[in-house]
Amino acid sequence: MTVLEKINSPQDVKKLSIEEMNSLADDIRSAIINRVNTIGGHLGPDLGIAEAAIAMHYVFNSPEDKFVFDVSHQVYPHKMLTGRKHGFVDPSRFLEISGYSNPQESEHDHFVIGHTSTSVSLATGLAKARDLKNEKYNVIALIGDGSLSGGEAYEGFNNAAELDSNMIIIINDNEMSIAPNEGGLYKNLAELRNTNGQAVNNVFKAIGFDYYYVEEGNNVEALISAFEKVKDTNRPTVVHIHTLKGKGYEPAVLDKETYHWHIPGFLDKKTGDIAFETESYNSITKDFLLKKKQSGEPVVAITAATPGVFEFNPDFREKMGKNYTDVGIAEEHAIAYASGLAKNGAKPVLCLMSSFVQRTYDQMSQDLALNNSPATVLIYWGGISGADMTHLCTFDIPLISNIPNIVYLAPTSKEEYLAMLEWSYNQNEHPVFIRVPATELVSTGIEDNTDYSKLNKYKLVKKGEKAAIIAAGTFFALGEQVKQELKTQTGIDATLINPCYLTGVDEELLNELKKDHSLVITLEDGELDGGFGEKVTRFYGNSCMKVLNFGAKKEFTDRVPLEELYNRYHLTKELIVNDMKEVL
Repeated sequence: MTVLEKINSPQDVKKLSIEEMNSLADDIRSAIINRVNTIGGHLGPDLGIAEAAIAMHYVFNSPEDKFVFDVSHQVYPHKMLTGRKHGFVDPSRFLEISGYSNPQESEHDHFVIGHTSTSVSLATGLAKARDLKNEKYNVIALIGDGSLSGGEAYEGFNNAAELDSNMIIIINDNEMSIAPNEGGLYKNLAELRNTNGQAVNNVFKAIGFDYYYVEEGNNVEALISAFEKVKDTNRPTVVHIHTLKGKGYEPAVLDKETYHWHIPGFLDKKTGDIAFETESYNSITKDFLLKKKQSGEPVVAITAATPGVFEFNPDFREKMGKNYTDVGIAEEHAIAYASGLAKNGAKPVLCLMSSFVQRTYDQMSQDLALNNSPATVLIYWGGISGADMTHLCTFDIPLISNIPNIVYLAPTSKEEYLAMLEWSYNQNEHPVFIRVPATELVSTGIEDNTDYSKLNKYKLVKKGEKAAIIAAGTFFALGEQVKQELKTQTGIDATLINPCYLTGVDEELLNELKKDHSLVITLEDGELDGGFGEKVTRFYGNSCMKVLNFGAKKEFTDRVPLEELYNRYHLTKELIVNDMKEVL
């Protein structure tokens, strides 16, 4: 029997010897590798935190003592020690346990957490409420060094230092974010590591924290000793532990960026395989940026600590050189930085994942749109998906398209995307967002010569009768299918329109449809409330035109299969045509 098999709660951890704890760490790593190899997930950060999770549960008393995990990239060992090992050792039950902190699973989790730099703020709130109620227990935030580059982390530290009560922050320093850490803070972390925590310059002491350093962050005994020193402290305290990302799986140690997160099947990869990169929206974006840089233009490609989303690999980053900036986990800064670059004549192209652009609303509105800075922002992965509730990408259209001055474009093909990107790059009138299709590359083979400076002019792809289908971006292909299905079932040859713009309506074209159409439908790969389709519905509000909007409901879904969501939202050609027939 493995040691992990005997662990059903944190109380079982407290009964173990040091030797058994070391064996338990090995068991945990084997389970992590097995799970991720089977269903995918975060690998490197979880492998590196096994000993710390064991020591935390040995010293502290969860759930009375409250743990808050930043991002949840390091939550797998904690889950195994709190009654959820079945989600890691029993393949038939892997999907019962999410990859993120989740109170619905266990009383040992206190928040649903999937975005970064939040743990210190959340834990500070828990601690303040505890103090107001005159309760006594430990509040512990675990935050990775990568997450320290996020603005909310700084805000949380600043406020936590004022508590003057028990607040313990464990900094898991594995010298790595998803990609290498960027920013001045990391010079101080390196100085602290190099001096065994004794450096005169200590950012944490400077703002008011007691400070402890553990060089051997994968040594259970050293961690237990440090945690016992700070348990029940009455001071805001930082415990800085130096760990090895990917520990226990050599490929993850040698290539920390690739193995931060991984798709299933990595254990079965054959060494020496040659990877041929097929053309994709990522590859043509990289080619575009490299050509601009090579021609001597002041282009700046910007990411916020997630270069892998855009396939900005080390080779691309090296070729871009000073024309590439990774701002760290700081999307808010990235927007303002892009605005400043654009205002001073540079050509910023900021790449963000849809789920993470949510952090930037005020900067989009104030720093970018209000100043009408002509930056280009590319939004990736936008659309309905089977993702977990923390990484949904359905909210970007309502979020972005209702801010004045911003132009939000939705290309349907490679040719449209490149034309929109070139126009946005060269124009100086508007901040332009482009929703990069979250699909395989679609190519028409026909160069797009559209003048996108004529804002909100839709493309009339096929003139028909009675019904019009306005299908945006990635759902244009669905619009084509609906058009064919409607004709097959009813003989009606509907009009098909590619709107191109998510931020406005083509009043001339929509008025023209009133002459010989009785129904307009809109298709958008995102949330309906506040979305593109509602703009069309509002335009027709005082007319006899019937309008049906098809897209996602306003809800948080959690790992719901895409097919199930499409049926729920009536986003199949058959269900859409049935709804159209009822109106027609």
